[in-house]
Amino acid sequence: MTMIRIVPSLAGPAAAMLWFAALPLAAQELPTGLDGARILPGWTQSDGSRIGAIEFRLQPGWKTYWRNPGDSGLPPVFDWQGSENLRDVAFHWPAPQVISSGDDLALGYRDHLILPFTARPADPGLPVGLAVSVDFGLCKNICVPARVALRADAAGAAPDPAILTAMTQVPRPDADRPRCTISPIEDGMRVTATLPRPVALAAMELEGSDVWVSGTELRTRSGETTLTADFVPLQAVPFDLPTDRLVFTLIDDAGAVELRGCTD
Repeated sequence: MTMIRIVPSLAGPAAAMLWFAALPLAAQELPTGLDGARILPGWTQSDGSRIGAIEFRLQPGWKTYWRNPGDSGLPPVFDWQGSENLRDVAFHWPAPQVISSGDDLALGYRDHLILPFTARPADPGLPVGLAVSVDFGLCKNICVPARVALRADAAGAAPDPAILTAMTQVPRPDADRPRCTISPIEDGMRVTATLPRPVALAAMELEGSDVWVSGTELRTRSGETTLTADFVPLQAVPFDLPTDRLVFTLIDDAGAVELRGCTD
């Protein structure tokens, strides 16, 4: 799952990191596979929240990863140290694509990613200043770790069309819930979910946790799709898995939807 850190104060090495974040990306050493990265400054809403986006422009043939890439791949980690008046950040992830990661398949994005977010202020009466460092993976024939440090300009006066377009690619909420069975495995739990329709691509997650989740296996027969994934906590033991926090991202020809929770 995506991790977010907000650090309230800076000193010593942290202050040096903030100085680095203030540099234009062109003055930094770009990771292999990356043509550019920036924060789209976005706009401020009536409640004081700021809508922005992180933009990655990748070199031809390169890919980066979704928040839960599956068996292989590096999920991005965001550190908002150096931001001002920032309470928390909620990302609005566009639906992922299947990408090659060595001999395996993972979930991510090709060529270009605009990742919208909502930044909520600690004090709604003051503006939100944004600075972030991102640790993430880049993949072509091989997959490599990368890092960038970014700082946003002041928010604009009107919504950014590029961010609005990216928001339309976010999976839409769906009230349906699959039938689930939960069973223990040696190092965690296995979730098997059944849907009454074909699905081309799927992923499972456990909201609000650091539990590792495998890639989701799909099997379709007689119009039903069975999804299977393993959930492994840091302790690598079976655990009480709360089914109301299960999140299912489903993608087919009709688009992408997000389901929450499941039935017995």
